[in-house]
Amino acid sequence: MTIVRGNAVTQPQFSVIITCHNQALFILDAVNSALEQSYKAREVIVVDDASADDSVDILKAFGNSIRLICASKNIGANSARNLGASAAADAHYLVFLDGDDLLSPWALNTYAALISASQAPVLLSRLFFFEGTRRPETGETPGEVTFVEYENLIQKDRMHRASASAMVVNKATFQQAGGWTEGLFHLDDLDMMMKLGVSGRCVQILSPPTICYRVHQGNTVHEVPPFIPAMLTLIKKEKAGKYPGGARFRFERYAFLGGPIFFWIKKCLRARLYANAGSLFVKGWMMAFAAAMRRAFVKLSSAVPLRTLRMSGVD
Repeated sequence: MTIVRGNAVTQPQFSVIITCHNQALFILDAVNSALEQSYKAREVIVVDDASADDSVDILKAFGNSIRLICASKNIGANSARNLGASAAADAHYLVFLDGDDLLSPWALNTYAALISASQAPVLLSRLFFFEGTRRPETGETPGEVTFVEYENLIQKDRMHRASASAMVVNKATFQQAGGWTEGLFHLDDLDMMMKLGVSGRCVQILSPPTICYRVHQGNTVHEVPPFIPAMLTLIKKEKAGKYPGGARFRFERYAFLGGPIFFWIKKCLRARLYANAGSLFVKGWMMAFAAAMRRAFVKLSSAVPLRTLRMSGVD
């Protein structure tokens, strides 16, 4: 499938940016999942963030099939992603993938079909969760994709599990948003979504899942305390006017942050971190209230309708 703009016909092209740090157990599968895509208009860029294990040796064995960038010192996940993005071709869409996750076999075909149909600069993927070191069985290639489309990402009205691996963005749009926030690790995916909030049309994939998210002991989401200062940082950024959209989209931004605030308050209470829960409530209660109002409004007025798109003819 192709994108048609006036008299010009162009094919969506992708730069798959894989970042890793000490993920020798998983990085082989991650890279292979990108190289095995049947959609050929793509490049694979891997940024090794100064791994101390066997990751670099594994990556060097791929030879010229990937573009390998090795950081001389540990720079952090967001800096590594920005480094990979800076090496990507200018006209490409950026597909971010963490070194312990995988692309489903139909991922790039799905993204290309949706970009061709909508010309949206931002896509949100759906995750498929699996455990262990073995690659999951993904089944047959789906015949169609179900999705919703919004004028702006910040107006999203359906649940979405945020992840850096679940984000596809046009490179120019990514640059205009300022890239990943360096120095911010936890909730960096939520911060990126806020920065892309009013960047234009956004497509959210509901099915099929295009990312296989590996659940293992090293996942940071298993910890609660590190996320609280990160959540407070995002609240502070919003109140200081650091996110785009101005007064026109303030309610949408509040509602967008309010859901995660409520989620982490509950996580704190379950972990008996009452002081942290109280801090989040004091700083973010207005945003949590906006999220509740938004949810009630969607139930009363109905959510953005589902759309489907046949996958035939995309290769």
